[in-house]
Amino acid sequence: MMKKWLGAAALLGSLTAMPAMANQCGEILSHAMQQLNTRETVDLCAQYQGKTVLVVNTASKCGFTKQFEGLEALYQKYQDKGLVVLGFPSDSFKQEYDDAEKTAEVCYLTYGVKFPMFTTTKVKGDDANPVFKALISKTGETPSWNFNKYLVSADEQTVKHFGSRTAPDDKDFIAELEKMLAANSGTEKTTKSGE
Repeated sequence: MMKKWLGAAALLGSLTAMPAMANQCGEILSHAMQQLNTRETVDLCAQYQGKTVLVVNTASKCGFTKQFEGLEALYQKYQDKGLVVLGFPSDSFKQEYDDAEKTAEVCYLTYGVKFPMFTTTKVKGDDANPVFKALISKTGETPSWNFNKYLVSADEQTVKHFGSRTAPDDKDFIAELEKMLAANSGTEKTTKSGE
């Protein structure tokens, strides 16, 4: 009976230790954020750890709003290679609806966005959401307008900032993205063989 209990205790101990080991994220992904137009929150670390992440501050009433099409095309093309696009609607530049339902309509119905979108938050200043605070701290670049793009390597060590005018299909941007995806692919192989 004692052996059974000790075996069960050891198994339980290893199971409770697993999430702590598995969820070792940096300052950018170590947050839970509420999804757009829902009450559900997403643990960014649990969902997106080990992926190349593109974080974008979006707005429904901006001249750059059509970039949603390019961002979705990018997501569809590269998601199987390890990319996730995370959209953060923001009224920091006074171009987002106060109504989450209207924001969701623009994203999901007008532009057919399938990548994760989160509730409207601030992306600059003291009230910036924690993801953007970490991005700004890492790059020294605060969003100066809507549709800034932060390309984050899978290990969160490298973050590249691109301004609003950089389209999702920009050659230099795509080159950086593909370089990060390739590095991530190489890291996964090294980790697996080195274990």
